[in-house]
Amino acid sequence: MSNEPGLRERKKLQTRKLISDVASGLFMRHGFDNVTVAEVAEAAGVSTKTVFNYFPRKEDLFLDRFPEAAELITRAVRERPEGEEPPAALRRLLLDLLERRHPLGGVGDGYQFFWQVILDSPSLQARARELVDGLENLLGVLFAEASGAGPGDPWPRVAAGLAVSAYRTTYIITARRILAGERFDDVIDDHIALLNRSFDALDRALASG
Repeated sequence: MSNEPGLRERKKLQTRKLISDVASGLFMRHGFDNVTVAEVAEAAGVSTKTVFNYFPRKEDLFLDRFPEAAELITRAVRERPEGEEPPAALRRLLLDLLERRHPLGGVGDGYQFFWQVILDSPSLQARARELVDGLENLLGVLFAEASGAGPGDPWPRVAAGLAVSAYRTTYIITARRILAGERFDDVIDDHIALLNRSFDALDRALASG
C-alpha cells in the first residue's frame, strides 16, 4: 500500500504551505506584531477561520516546521539501524539535514532575516521556547521507549535535555556569527565540527550515566 498522501491531503498540505508562505513574507516585511491574522487570510485568499484551522496560534504561522521536525525526529529514532543508539540517530538526522540544505537544518544564507523577525517579537520567542520544550519532551519519550526505561526513570529525560542543549548551543553560536555578517559557507564547517564535538561529549556523558 502506498504511503503517498491522497488528493485531499495534498490539497490540505498545499493550502497550509500557501498560508504559511504568505504569512512569513508579510512578517518579514512588516514585523510579526504589525500583521494581523485577518491580513494574512486576505493576502492568502482564504478566510480567517481557515487560517486558524491550520494554525491555532498566530505564532505557528511563522514557526510552522516544528511538526515536521517532530515527525523526522520520531522516525530517525524509531527506525534507526540495529545497534545504533538514539542520540547517534539524532546526530545523523541533524547532519543529513545540513547536508541537504533542508530548512530544518537550522542555518543558511538568508536565515538572518528569519531570526530577526523572532528577535523583534517577544511572543515569537516565547512560542519558540515552548516548541523546543515540546521536542525535548518528545525525545524523552523516544529515549525511554528505546531503552525500555520505566515510567519513574529520570535518565531518558536527562539525556533528552542534554541532547537539546547540545544542539541549541551549537545553533545559537552559528546563528550569531551569521547575524554578525559571516556567510553560511564560511561557518558551516565550524558548525558541523562543533555539532559533532557536542554530541561526542553527550555520548561520553550518557555512557557514564
